[in-house]
Amino acid sequence: MDYNEGEFLQMTGGAFMPINFHDEKNRFTYASRDADQTWMRKIDSIVDVTNKKVVDIGCGGGIYTKTLIEMGAAHVTGLDFSEQSLAGARVYCEGLSNVEFVKGNALQTNLTSNQYDVVLERAVTHHIDDLVANFQEINRILKEDGVCIIQDRTPEDCFLPGSDTHIRGFFFDQFPRLKEKEQNRRHTSETVKDAFSEAGFAHVEEHKLWETRKIYNTIEELSQDLLARTGRSLLHELTDEELQQLTAHIENSINVAPNDKINEQDRWTIWIAKKY
Repeated sequence: MDYNEGEFLQMTGGAFMPINFHDEKNRFTYASRDADQTWMRKIDSIVDVTNKKVVDIGCGGGIYTKTLIEMGAAHVTGLDFSEQSLAGARVYCEGLSNVEFVKGNALQTNLTSNQYDVVLERAVTHHIDDLVANFQEINRILKEDGVCIIQDRTPEDCFLPGSDTHIRGFFFDQFPRLKEKEQNRRHTSETVKDAFSEAGFAHVEEHKLWETRKIYNTIEELSQDLLARTGRSLLHELTDEELQQLTAHIENSINVAPNDKINEQDRWTIWIAKKY
């Protein structure tokens, strides 16, 4: 599957409608929130981006591009294959002089070799079959001793049981076909580590992170967010009717007091590797 094709292909009139990142109406799909503080603390504890030249591959709406600047990066290049996402990112990061956005993809960034201290690639690897080619491209643009940060979900992360915090777990209870879809597109940790080694990286470290996705004041707020499919590409596999069924299932499954907020979290795996 090519990074620009496959699941990004918009299908109409059928049983599912994968998100089309090239559609103008999806311009701000991934630029409507800020990075979670737990993510910032975790990255800061394992990689120092202060005064570093950074690339954010698959930057989407620019959430993490902007956050890296806030964490002290000297300059961040946000790269994405979607012109609509880049347009949203430029609006989101308006006024930041040390940020630029360029079009490219994870296998062909078109960036200069040996120029960057850190590369972040968050929630991208599950769209890519050839991880070795992806990591070789990252290796090419990194300086000697540069650091690569890969963040994504493994099958183990995805299929943890649904709970009052792990809302995603309920998706697979209601619609098992989503589990098959997720299983097929997610790489195991061993696959990622092997690809790093083959691509010329060393000292691969693995970290786990429970990251707050969003805090909702009421169950109704959560339901509306789900129905809007906000920032959840997997929900684009469902019809509107199926999405209504899923929302009802989640409302009946979580147990929160009327005045309690809902802290939705996702578990991620983060791999840190150094170029040698």
